[in-house]
Amino acid sequence: MIKYKLICKDCDLKFDSWFASSNEYERLKKKKFLNCHNCNSVKIEKTIMAPQLISHKPKTDEKVKLEKYNIVKKTIKDYQKFIKNNFDYVGDNFAYEARSIHYNGKKSKGIYGSASKEDLKELKEEGIDAQMISWIDEKEN
Repeated sequence: MIKYKLICKDCDLKFDSWFASSNEYERLKKKKFLNCHNCNSVKIEKTIMAPQLISHKPKTDEKVKLEKYNIVKKTIKDYQKFIKNNFDYVGDNFAYEARSIHYNGKKSKGIYGSASKEDLKELKEEGIDAQMISWIDEKEN
């Protein structure tokens, strides 16, 4: 199957039509079976068309998205490195440790670890500042 963009020479209407082959288009045109659906003229011609090629290379948009993704991923990894070097890891005890610091002044250094959304909501209700950030495992590619 082949698709041609056609134009009526009488009314300048442009339209697309499918044909079994380029030979089929020529055969139908020669027999004057092609006509304009607007003015019924048989003066139909092919317009200049650019072929649509299938490429295995990523499209420009995909390349841009991949570059943006890699920039974001690098930024997150830089934040992770900073956090690991400057904060204490408390694991799953984050909510408990955050409360200890807030109410008892137990530690002066910041902490990081895991907490559920419920834990974070409760901490916020208690006036304890805690943030959730994206975290990328080093084992992930």
